[in-house]
Amino acid sequence: MSKQRPGGESLPSAPSTGIAPSAATDPTREVPAATPAPAPAPAPDPKRWWALAVIALAQLMVILDGTIVNIALPSAQDALGMSDGGRQWVITAYTLAFGGLLLLGGRIADLVGRKRTFVIGLAGFAAASALGGAAVGPGMLFAARALQGAFAAVLAPSALSLLTTTFTEPRERARAFGVYGALAGGGSAVGLMVGGLLTEYLNWRWSLYVNVPIALAALLGAPVFLRDRSGRRGGRLDVPGLLLGCGGLVALVYGFSEAEPRGWTSPSVLTLLVAGVILLAAFVWWQSRAASPLLPLRIVKDRVRAGALATMGLATIGMFGVFLFLTYYLQVVLGYPPVRTGLAFVPISAGIAIAAAQVAPRLLPRTGPRALMSSGMVLAAVGMVLLSRLTVHASYAPHVLPALLLLGLGMGLTFMPVYATATARVPAQDAGVASAVLNTVQQMGASLGTVLLNTIATGATSRYVQSDDPANGRATLDEGMVHGFSVAYWCSAGVLLLAALVAGLTVRPKTPKPAGDDAPA
Repeated sequence: MSKQRPGGESLPSAPSTGIAPSAATDPTREVPAATPAPAPAPAPDPKRWWALAVIALAQLMVILDGTIVNIALPSAQDALGMSDGGRQWVITAYTLAFGGLLLLGGRIADLVGRKRTFVIGLAGFAAASALGGAAVGPGMLFAARALQGAFAAVLAPSALSLLTTTFTEPRERARAFGVYGALAGGGSAVGLMVGGLLTEYLNWRWSLYVNVPIALAALLGAPVFLRDRSGRRGGRLDVPGLLLGCGGLVALVYGFSEAEPRGWTSPSVLTLLVAGVILLAAFVWWQSRAASPLLPLRIVKDRVRAGALATMGLATIGMFGVFLFLTYYLQVVLGYPPVRTGLAFVPISAGIAIAAAQVAPRLLPRTGPRALMSSGMVLAAVGMVLLSRLTVHASYAPHVLPALLLLGLGMGLTFMPVYATATARVPAQDAGVASAVLNTVQQMGASLGTVLLNTIATGATSRYVQSDDPANGRATLDEGMVHGFSVAYWCSAGVLLLAALVAGLTVRPKTPKPAGDDAPA
């Protein structure tokens, strides 16, 4: 039964309850407009955990390729006849293309579809890896490494943004980011381990060929398991922003890489660094005025997100000295072969994996990201202090192992909430570029940390060996090297404590909520 309002609108009849007439029972009363019910949240993707496996494979491949060739580099140099001055380009060509093109890769992912760019990045990375493994000269290897970096700049932000849009339920999101953070933090150490094994038991070319089966496995799974909840298609690419932003990043990364062999006061290094700063300043100015900016400034204006990005940058600056200095310490000072050197890094990878994939996802809903980030950075700083106490006569188990475990746990507790916080509440149409910003900060931190800490260590070593201080006696080169590493470890500890302070002052204590399609940045 229903009653008619004067305008003819049908209203449902209410059963008699003995209560005074209301709008439901009195057709002469005005009824306020009903508030529309919120749209139901999209159902979780039933294949989302398989999608995580595909994304994790791609992420592991990109991260470990930053270090997998480090141990293989001496063998590659001998095989291809590389000069000492040219060998750095095996590393620099990759980091230069990767760090310089990340913003472009992130925006392309937003414009043309993240699943599509993920597949293109995978296929290109595999092809470039095969080309590098088959290199017959230095130029061919340098070009292949640059191509790897370029395709990685498309692949990495696509992978992270797919993860962001696939997992929206808080607990599942924490678990997914735990796996991602474990790979992001431990991939570099895994690269050293795998590089040592492949170099010793096969040859240096397999440090590149190994990417091909990994990429093929991910390529087989991508069309089946990945679903792209895209936000915007068919937009315009910001060409002036592209030239300014990518040009500035390339100049800075190149300047950092050249600072080690040429020195910080070299005119070419100073020119590159100043040009990079000017170009990036012009990039920020243009982004505030562009109709379709390459990097919408709303993404980095949020205090919490900016704090998470700063924490990531400082963490990678401090962390990358470990891989560089411990590799030399274990091989040169303690005389470890390549495979034993690689296996020595297993504890830090295990610590990161346990903390990021198991501990942090359970603690994050209770403690929030700020406590995890700050405590993680303090733990890592303690690990650095322990490393600063190494001597030429130290042993692995009592002296190196505890430091690596603390570093792994600290980094794992930090990386997982950083990824979750930096990508939370980002609109779907900006997920790719937001992921690219986080990857860019990580890449720039690694480049800057490697150069700065190596410069500090080299200078301290030189001063120690040349010192006439009677307390030093007649210092050997190994003693001078260990002293230089110790000074750099103290600097790393200071950087990590600064990261803990930044996280404590900027990041909210509560767990960030994931974004919907219309969530504000």
